[in-house]
Amino acid sequence: MTIKDRLRALRLPAIAAPMFLVSTPDLVVACCKAGIVGSFPAPNLRTSEELGDWMAEITNRLTPQDAPWALNLVTHSTSPRLEGDLQQVAKYHPPVVITALGSPKPVLPTVHDYGGLVFADVISVDLAKKAAAAGVDGLVLVCSGAGGHTGDLSPLVFVERVRQFFDGYIALAGAINTGEAILAAQVLGADFGYLGTSFLAAEENMASEEYRQMCVDCGATDLLVTRAFTGARASMLKPSMIARGLDPAELEFKVAKMNFTGRKDETVKPWSGIWGAGQGVGKVERVEPAALIVDRLGREYEAARARGRELCA
Repeated sequence: MTIKDRLRALRLPAIAAPMFLVSTPDLVVACCKAGIVGSFPAPNLRTSEELGDWMAEITNRLTPQDAPWALNLVTHSTSPRLEGDLQQVAKYHPPVVITALGSPKPVLPTVHDYGGLVFADVISVDLAKKAAAAGVDGLVLVCSGAGGHTGDLSPLVFVERVRQFFDGYIALAGAINTGEAILAAQVLGADFGYLGTSFLAAEENMASEEYRQMCVDCGATDLLVTRAFTGARASMLKPSMIARGLDPAELEFKVAKMNFTGRKDETVKPWSGIWGAGQGVGKVERVEPAALIVDRLGREYEAARARGRELCA
């Protein structure tokens, strides 16, 4: 089966989004075996060699009958690791590579050479047009409500505008935390729901117990969108800021310089104990295995399809 065939055969049209300092090989494998695309971000590893170790582990643990997996690469101009990471990509052939915070152009030749697919993570119509012109196979449209790095467009607008010029894959991100939302994404014209917050409380991730419990306890009103930590708009949990002695009101309009070289601002260290989540965080009710999360999403999705058939009738 080709990668496109395997995407068509997913149990549920969903991608478990790559989460910084949260996603692990265990989570990727659990999602793929449950029937959705699992993914992780390369910055979860300190070196390209360690990245290769994770990709080797995932490749060895999955079979052709499992769902394909995805690697997320930061392609920002300040990233010093892209060349080394691409060498590991050429060796281990992740089926899907998702680029973020930069142009997908440096990634395309390597991935297309072995038959992989490249999706670009974008937050605006202009960036979507640039990525489409570069030749990507898919776009991740990051809308308002997404956790971590987030956008500000409504999905009702974003998908419709992008479908005017792009006929490739679209994954829709932004408070996609239920099976109903996955189906709604498809109705809007997307191919996949892109879910991160749902898996913040998965047993297989490497989030701390405090982070997982905070996700269970919090709702959408406990979030703050700010550029204070990486320079990019990010949706973060206010209780995690308060726990670090920071005042969310003072951080709302602070803007850090975007920098992926590893050097950190000495006043507010990016991501150090500051935890992200999307507006769907109120749906996180318990810590449980990823397979049970996918089961719940599947039941909700099928129930939503049944309601849709009744409405259409």
